[in-house]
Amino acid sequence: MRFTKALLAAGIAGTLALGFGVAAQAKDLVAVITPSHDNPFFKAEAEGAQKRAQALGYDTIVLVHDDDANKQMERIDTAIARGAKAIILDNAGADATVAAVQKAKDAGIPSFLIDREINVTGVAVAQIVSNNYQGAQLGAQEFVKLMGEKGNYAELVGREADTNAGIRSQGYHDVIDDYPDLKMVARQSANWSQTEAFAKMESILQAHPDIKGVISGNDTMAMGAWAALTAAGRTDVILVGFDGSNDVRDSIRQGGIKATVLQPAYRQAELAVEQADQFLKTGKTGQPEKQLMDCLLITPDNAGKLETFAMK
Repeated sequence: MRFTKALLAAGIAGTLALGFGVAAQAKDLVAVITPSHDNPFFKAEAEGAQKRAQALGYDTIVLVHDDDANKQMERIDTAIARGAKAIILDNAGADATVAAVQKAKDAGIPSFLIDREINVTGVAVAQIVSNNYQGAQLGAQEFVKLMGEKGNYAELVGREADTNAGIRSQGYHDVIDDYPDLKMVARQSANWSQTEAFAKMESILQAHPDIKGVISGNDTMAMGAWAALTAAGRTDVILVGFDGSNDVRDSIRQGGIKATVLQPAYRQAELAVEQADQFLKTGKTGQPEKQLMDCLLITPDNAGKLETFAMK
C-alpha cells in the first residue's frame, strides 16, 4: 500500500513538474501578427518586434493574416493555443479586430496594437500608431510646393476598411483643398497594392492625360503608380508617397518619386514589445492606451539616412 502511494505521489509530482515546465515555456512566448510580409512595411514591423522580444529573453512566433479578419481570428486562436504571454498585432480592420482582441483578453493574453487602431478602447493594452494626420499634412505641404500650388492631380487611397486610409486622405485634403488651383480629377482606392495601383494609374492617365501630380496613401501604391507613369513616358508627373520604404527612398535618390513620409514602423514594433515586457512584469505600461508617434518628411535632402523605416 505504501509502495502504491509512493508511486502515485511520484507520478503526481512528475505530472506537476511537466505541467509547470510547459507553463514556464508558454509564459516566455510573444506572438507577432501582421499583414503579409510581401509589403516591406509589415515585414519591418515583424522583424523589429521579433528581434526586440528575443533580446528581452522571449521566444516568438511570427504569423500573418493577409488583411483577412477570419485569418486574423485563426492566428489569435493559434497564439492562445500556444500559450502566448502577449500579442503584438498590426490588425486586419478597425471594427473586425475588436472581437479577436477581446478573445485574447478573455484568455488572459494582453494585446499591443501597432500601426492601426481599433474602434474601441479598453480591450487592447496599448495602441501605438503613427500620427498619420500629422504625417499626411507634411506630405501634402511638400506636394503643394512641388506642384507650384496649381494643376490637376489624382489621389490613390488605401484600403477603405483601414482607418489609416481615411486619416491620411483627410490630412492631405485639409492642406491641398486650401489651394483652389489644385484640382483633384481622380480619386481611387488601390487597397495598398502595388499591382492595383499600376492598373489604376494606367486608367487615370488614359482619362486625364494632362495630369500633373499624384499623391498616394502609401509607398507600395506609389511604386505601382510610378511604374505605370514610367511605362507611359510620364516621369514628369510629381508623385509623393507615405511610409518611408527603401524602394521609394531609392526612387527619390534617383530623381523619380519626389518625396515620402516616414512612419517609424520598426521603432513602433520595438516599443510595443518593450511595453508588453513592462506590463507583464509590473501590470502597467506607464503610458496611455493610445499613443501617437510623429512622422518625418523624406526628400532628396535626407533620403540617404533612411534605412528600413528608420533614420540612421
